[in-house]
Amino acid sequence: MPRMDNCKDFLSWVDPDTSLNIFKCLDDPADLARVSCVSRSWRGFVVANGLSKQLCLRISCLSPVAMDCIDKAISASSTDNFPQESIVNTLEERDNIAGRFSYWSSSGQSNPNVPETLTYQLASQICVITEINIQPFQAHFQMGSPIYSAKSVRFKMGHLKASLDDLTDAFVWTYTSPEFPMAQKFKLPEPVLCIGGILQIELLERVQSQEMDGLLYICISHVQALGIQLSPAFSVDILGPSGMFVLKRDRMANCQPPEPSENESGAALTLADRDFQQIVTILRGHVMGVGAMDGWEEEEYEVDEDNAF
Repeated sequence: MPRMDNCKDFLSWVDPDTSLNIFKCLDDPADLARVSCVSRSWRGFVVANGLSKQLCLRISCLSPVAMDCIDKAISASSTDNFPQESIVNTLEERDNIAGRFSYWSSSGQSNPNVPETLTYQLASQICVITEINIQPFQAHFQMGSPIYSAKSVRFKMGHLKASLDDLTDAFVWTYTSPEFPMAQKFKLPEPVLCIGGILQIELLERVQSQEMDGLLYICISHVQALGIQLSPAFSVDILGPSGMFVLKRDRMANCQPPEPSENESGAALTLADRDFQQIVTILRGHVMGVGAMDGWEEEEYEVDEDNAF
């Protein structure tokens, strides 16, 4: 049997960037799990650099064409004229419907720092969101055609609280974006895995006043959240205040996402069954960690009906 006394860990021989590039060449979660079992230093390197999460997101984003993942509007922090200027109007891509402008409008404020929020339910409890598009409303019926935009915007994703004792704070946010200067298209710094299916858009700082009353408003015509829906093959049960969740796999469900509407350009994203199995494996490893093992059993990485995290 060959002696191993003089063996060296290559992580100690090369710089961190080179090591990271080598590990990123692994494109199968089983290989990444095996790498994590080699030694404590290798497992620490995988965890410290978030390689499991990155691989999960790479596997999920299989197509450059994404679908609008918003299913319905939940609430707006304020509305000027309800229901004519309701948040529901932001789900409609057309600016004008039957001769009537379609948009959401906040209530008027004299203080420009009063924020507004728009909260939506996504079409799946588990989605990978890559881009959010917001179209501020331009009031062509007012002198000068002013645009009632916000100065900046921030995004939150998460899920409903298990207990709704405090109705003023009904959500748990698992992701909060940086604050972005207002634009119409926001490519997120990295794809975001939204577990729970809730998206909130924070509109920060008012910039446009209405000539009629001198108050500041924010108005939005249309909102899109582009990404991948991982249902019906996956669903999620949140386990109370613990923050843990059960990821359920429906083996009978078709892994094909819903057909896109006529207004959605491009083909729908598809995920093969093997890709779903990879995502389950990665999520299990990312949330629970991969412990050192003397041997390797492929059965340990098969997809179960219910996977608790």
